Amino acid sequence: MDGISISQVGFIFKGAGWTLVLSAMGFLGGALVGLPLAMARSRGGAVLRTVTGAYVQLVQGIPLPVIMFLCYFGISIAGFDVPSLVAAGIAMTAYSSAYLGEIWKGCIQAVSRTQWEAAECLALRPAQRLAYVILPQAARIAIAPTVGFLVQIVKNSSYAVVIGFFDLTYSSRVVNNSTFKPFLVFTLAALIYFAICYPLSSLSYRLEKRMAQR
Repeated sequence: MDGISISQVGFIFKGAGWTLVLSAMGFLGGALVGLPLAMARSRGGAVLRTVTGAYVQLVQGIPLPVIMFLCYFGISIAGFDVPSLVAAGIAMTAYSSAYLGEIWKGCIQAVSRTQWEAAECLALRPAQRLAYVILPQAARIAIAPTVGFLVQIVKNSSYAVVIGFFDLTYSSRVVNNSTFKPFLVFTLAALIYFAICYPLSSLSYRLEKRMAQR
């Protein structure tokens, strides 16, 4: 590639690999926190709904780069020396959990009231109603928006550059600083982001279409 060596292209792709790692951490962590959050928001008591609602509003009201800074420098101030990957993973988990929790809360509430009543008539305990009747139906509804949100996770992982995390954006900036070919370098970075995100966007669209047909 004119203006960029093969090793520099490989360096950029190495950053893309770490983007995928951080995105996976953000999604898995967000899912682990977001599911209990969604259940608390949809079926919890008044106090629990208030507390979880405050958490969601707080996280959604703070820009992700600021959350990155708070996690990275806040943990350092507490006396712990954490790698940027860990701090970025915690920030992405907080960010993802707030949004996934709201997405999944809506999916749980979208299950027909008659399904809750039917489960109650079967003398199932509340936990059994959720596990065997409600969550399987909510999961089908949640697939499309969840896959769609994955695109946002991948793109927003680029904010980790503010705390020095080595990802696609960071590696592209390093290569640009050594080649002074910003258009070429960041066009390549954009194409890599597109190659990652487009299949997810397309899958989300197809799933939404299939659910609408059903």
